[in-house]
Amino acid sequence: MTQKRRPSSARWIAEHEADPYVLEARRLGLRSRAAFKLKEIQERDRILKPGQVVVDLGAAPGGWSQVARPLLGSRGQLFALDLLPIEPIPGVDIIRGDFREDAVLHRLEIRVGDQMVDVVLSDMAPNITGIDSVDQAASMHLCELALEFAKAHLKPRGTLLVKAFHGEGFDAYVKALREHFDSVVTRKPCASRSRSSEVYLLARNFRTV
Repeated sequence: MTQKRRPSSARWIAEHEADPYVLEARRLGLRSRAAFKLKEIQERDRILKPGQVVVDLGAAPGGWSQVARPLLGSRGQLFALDLLPIEPIPGVDIIRGDFREDAVLHRLEIRVGDQMVDVVLSDMAPNITGIDSVDQAASMHLCELALEFAKAHLKPRGTLLVKAFHGEGFDAYVKALREHFDSVVTRKPCASRSRSSEVYLLARNFRTV
């Protein structure tokens, strides 16, 4: 017996299929509309450059890695991690696993090795329960994990770009970023849906002490 879609689910699917960013991503062979978020931030802030070592957290299905990899050139390195599978992308070292687990973090650290990282990208988001307080807490936990990884692996003056949602814990997280980076600004790319509380925090010039 086929289960009926809820009206809200059907509306979301119809809206998604008509989304100009979804249509343009398909036309360009990009794996997700999220690719345009990173493209816009890159055009404005120029965070990705040839020769850099970059870590992409929450990378599935690979839209951000598709944008980032060509910008790094032949000498650059890109490590992409997600709980969900990512189809191969030339020049991208893909790790599958849950970043919240120590064993998965250790696997990523082994791949990166002793070298320091220039840029940490985090588009991580939790599985949504529909309970706002639970979802916000889970999202902020992922933000905190991204910051902890950045603090351990970024080069001096390195960059962290992290997705966050306005709500409980947001202001405290921004304050924590400012304790470790000279510059912290908020970006709301055009491809980020206006009704969403999603923003991207761009933290630059990491201070090692």
